[in-house]
Amino acid sequence: MPLKNKPLTKAELEAYEATRDLAEELLQSVREMKAGQVSVVTSPVIEARKKTGLSQSQFAALLGVSVRTLQGWEQGRKQPSGAARTLLAIASTNPQAVLAVAAK
Repeated sequence: MPLKNKPLTKAELEAYEATRDLAEELLQSVREMKAGQVSVVTSPVIEARKKTGLSQSQFAALLGVSVRTLQGWEQGRKQPSGAARTLLAIASTNPQAVLAVAAK
């Protein structure tokens, strides 16, 4: 089923779920893992956070956003904008500058 920009209705979700073979999907995933057909997904937001050495909750507090917002950025479901994007760029290129601000 193609992804939409809006959530599925209850009827659409039930129709989609009724067509799924979860056992086959799981077996296919295992086959792909064994064949090395999986890749680790990373994002610039994850990289910036890891460079600071902070946990998600610590990094979110530093940026002044909720942990859920940070997780959305890390998973690519949402995109940071404005000042957050600038802070992430600074954290990525100069994590010590961000940590120095956090220490104050």
